[in-house]
Amino acid sequence: MPNPQIDEILDVVAQKALIDRSKLTPEAKLSDLNVSSLDMVEVMFALEDKFGIELPFNANTNANEFQTVSDVIALVEKQLAAKKTGANG
Repeated sequence: MPNPQIDEILDVVAQKALIDRSKLTPEAKLSDLNVSSLDMVEVMFALEDKFGIELPFNANTNANEFQTVSDVIALVEKQLAAKKTGANG
């Protein structure tokens, strides 16, 4: 079953990193897609704005934590879950 939230995340990554959306699969390596640390900063800011979350990301220290597209998806989903839990608690 398609996940619209993941589609939204991938749309933001594609737009901000200037990548063909069809190349964005969860197992795709960001380095293979030529996503620079500056691109990742743009992606993170856009994801924060879109979903109303804060992503703990520093291009100097966190860039190596994001090896694949699924790493980005996982971080966003984790922050969304924390936001939902925090709002209900």
